[in-house]
Amino acid sequence: MPKTPAWPDGLRFAFGTLTVLPVRVTRWDRQAARAGMLCAPLAGLTVGAGAAALGVLLLFLGAGPALAAVATVAVPAALTRGLHLDGLADTADGLGSNKPAEDALRIMKQSDIGPFGVITLVLGLLAQTAALAQLYGASWARGALAAVVSATVARLALTLAARGGVPAARPEGLGAAVAGVVPARAAAGAAGFTVLAAAGAGALLGTYDLVRTALSALAALAVAELLLRHCTRRFGGVTGDVFGALAETAATAALVLLSLGR
Repeated sequence: MPKTPAWPDGLRFAFGTLTVLPVRVTRWDRQAARAGMLCAPLAGLTVGAGAAALGVLLLFLGAGPALAAVATVAVPAALTRGLHLDGLADTADGLGSNKPAEDALRIMKQSDIGPFGVITLVLGLLAQTAALAQLYGASWARGALAAVVSATVARLALTLAARGGVPAARPEGLGAAVAGVVPARAAAGAAGFTVLAAAGAGALLGTYDLVRTALSALAALAVAELLLRHCTRRFGGVTGDVFGALAETAATAALVLLSLGR
């Protein structure tokens, strides 16, 4: 019988594959991948906390909201070696090519970035920075909350994308390693717990922020789900690049939605 993974195996898998933190992944089997993808929001929480800490530190040192926002956006990119951003660009090139699945997947594997990828990267990073600048301008607490929530929701989107029934587009790579490993009920439970936790964090700033945070998290996951379904239809399944695109899309949607309203 396969060895049942302890949660430390899952934590190592999540932090070792989703961040550049010095965590050694000791197991790559499906059971470890399942636990790892369930732990993905914890990796996002850590990344978001680091991003928020740097942004708030700059504010207290006298920097303006715009510089704090740029620093906050830079931290997740640095802590993932830009892999999610690269996945977003490659996925945009694959989708924008309007070619059959096999040709689109070949385009996504190329090392260069095409015009669709460049445009998507620029607009996505601008949207994230502008939203965070507005939130930091309102208060350091709202900016910090948005940084943490967006990073956590981004990794939760990966948990949901790794649920059973979502196939891999290729037989190799990270997408194939984690595709379909999370039972749908467990993925739903992780989503419910994470959204409730985000709402609880928002409640620290008041009832309005509780509701806005919960709705923004849910809407961001819905946007990521639409992209997941579109990529599954176009490519025949998910890849590592698609996972990166889902994370960046969810993060951007969450930040933009959190910046709306007062």
